[in-house]
Amino acid sequence: MLQLRDYQQASVDAVLGHFRKSDDAAVLVLPTGAGKSIVIAELARLARHPILVLAHVKELVEQNQSKFSAYGFESGVFAAGLGLKQTQYPVTFASVQSLSRNLAAFSGYYSLLVIDECHRVSDDTDSQYQQIIQHLKQQNSQLKVLGLTATPYRLDKGWIYQQHYHGYVRGNAEAWFKKCIYELPMRHLISKGYLTKPLVVDAPAARYQFDELPQQYSEAQLDQFLAGCPRVTQAICKQLVKLAEQRKGAMVFAASVNHAKEVAHYLPEEQTAVITAETPHAERDSLIERFKQQQLKFLVNVSVLTTGFDAPHVDLIAILRRTASVSLYQQIAGRGLRLNQGKTDCLIVDYAGNNYDLYQPEIGETKPNPNSTLVQVNCPQCEFANMFWGITDKDGDVIEHYGRRCQGLVEDPLDETKQQQCSYRYKYKQCPQCNAENDIAARQCQSCGFQLIDPDKQLKDALQLKDRKVLRCSGISASCEGNKLKLVYHDEDGAELSESFNFDYAKAKQQFNALFSRRVTEPTASIKDAKQAETLVTKLVAPDFVIAKKQKHYWVIEHRIFDYKGNYRKANQQY
Repeated sequence: MLQLRDYQQASVDAVLGHFRKSDDAAVLVLPTGAGKSIVIAELARLARHPILVLAHVKELVEQNQSKFSAYGFESGVFAAGLGLKQTQYPVTFASVQSLSRNLAAFSGYYSLLVIDECHRVSDDTDSQYQQIIQHLKQQNSQLKVLGLTATPYRLDKGWIYQQHYHGYVRGNAEAWFKKCIYELPMRHLISKGYLTKPLVVDAPAARYQFDELPQQYSEAQLDQFLAGCPRVTQAICKQLVKLAEQRKGAMVFAASVNHAKEVAHYLPEEQTAVITAETPHAERDSLIERFKQQQLKFLVNVSVLTTGFDAPHVDLIAILRRTASVSLYQQIAGRGLRLNQGKTDCLIVDYAGNNYDLYQPEIGETKPNPNSTLVQVNCPQCEFANMFWGITDKDGDVIEHYGRRCQGLVEDPLDETKQQQCSYRYKYKQCPQCNAENDIAARQCQSCGFQLIDPDKQLKDALQLKDRKVLRCSGISASCEGNKLKLVYHDEDGAELSESFNFDYAKAKQQFNALFSRRVTEPTASIKDAKQAETLVTKLVAPDFVIAKKQKHYWVIEHRIFDYKGNYRKANQQY
């Protein structure tokens, strides 16, 4: 009988509970060092039919199978890179490349397919993973597919699953994995002593000012930037050598191939190796083995050792690259958190100013600016406590947040057995045809199919017309006379545009509420009269741009552009 830790048993229970009532592909999120192999072993022990365990590299195949065998279970390996093609065992550990090239060898009945590092699974029907899944489903249409990962978020595609078992939405409806059925925070493993204590420090010496680079940059731009920082690189490496004196193994995460070579140049030659995607496999295996045997102290790599790498003696992690994802940052740090004899902590030094909390959850969006922090925003419609990037004042109160839509799950009105995402949007693009609220990046109305205007095109066209005025709005003010409200839009240079809403008329009241009542910084019910609107003016979110059309001697507001994301500068924003 296997001795499972509390969270390992909870993981197994979650898998059994989910697959007893659903055939939907599911995900377990377990940090590096959580002992996923014992979870696989327990699932295999309970399985009544053969199962397959897939991994994308031979190192992971070998690592998972060897730990599985250590528990006393028989299993086979099917991986050309390991020189084995065994299919006769009830549990087979295979590389996705080898199995996809030998589908005919796996034409039997399999009840469960476990995919390690499942964030690599593509929904493309021609991908190796999907070819394997469709082949196995020919023999068992109810094949259960379970993914395991520590990083359920991809920068290129977002969340790999749609719903979380805690009752909120992550990915979109097209996500191939439908549900995360269990997630273990790293903090639990560390507090229980299952992982080494991390000592996270900001670089006390030099650091790279990656903020000078755009969010989206090419490798050539990156290399050009780093080439201009030779003194910074030299100072960082000098400090690394000093920090490593009392450490057994140091992993350095560089930003590019050229950067990795430059870093290695400043480190002790006889103690340093560089591994990149260009390193031949045989040489890579040799260097990794020498590092694991502690014949090398420094292992410099570029995006190749973030998953499937197991060297428990590592006790120094140096991050010399920008990481746009919290998940990736945690995966990098996790390389040094495995337990090892005599190891009391792991020093994690960030030389790139990523400013992530090692324990914080993935948000699914990159930081809008360096001052952003995690804020909780309750939905006024379903009361779900959303976590978004935002800005707080010195007292910790939320000044602004960057969330677009509530992530809470609510009951589907058409089917009480199902749930759907709450419809409340904090930021939206309103359809001029049917008034439906759409995501601010939408190009077509989700309700009526109307082609929504590209705000950049809207601004460009208006700027080219003599009878149009474009105001870059920096704020609004209001005054009322009776039940008539006058709104004044101000730009940063003192120019103004204004419009009026007569709340005695239902149509005017409806128009004002459609524009503003959902955009107040503290959401409120429908605004009923001009005095209430005047009182709330400081809480109304101003449009980013206002476009007016000349009519005789007056300017009439034609368009208000809220939540702008585009190429034009907004008020009080630097280029």
